[in-house]
Amino acid sequence: MTPRLDMIGLVVSDMAASLAFYRRLGLDIPAGADGEPHVEAVLPGGIRIGFDTEEVVRSFDPSWSRPSGDSRRDLAFLCDSPGEVDALYAELTEAGYAGHLKPWDAFWGQRYAVVLDPDGCGVSLFAPAAPAT
Repeated sequence: MTPRLDMIGLVVSDMAASLAFYRRLGLDIPAGADGEPHVEAVLPGGIRIGFDTEEVVRSFDPSWSRPSGDSRRDLAFLCDSPGEVDALYAELTEAGYAGHLKPWDAFWGQRYAVVLDPDGCGVSLFAPAAPAT
């Protein structure tokens, strides 16, 4: 059997805060999961995303410690349009989430922005840039 990617796992310090953030990005996370130590949601295409509290991870890996510096992961969310990138960035930052890179027209042909989730992990928002007129 060939291994296949099945789940992306995130370790979170505050489950409720993290789930609220990712719900705002459109993930279909089970209602009532905010107090659970482990939560999963199925993404389009069938891959799962899993959230585990730091306490759960330490229960089976007592030497685990929170990553720092550049070892953090970045998730990227495709938006329907450059305007949606701008609107979603504004919605998230107005809700109190930290903006890392304001929306801009990247040289690689995308409208691109980065916000930070409650644990400080970068979350990219992008869409193909508007065609030149």
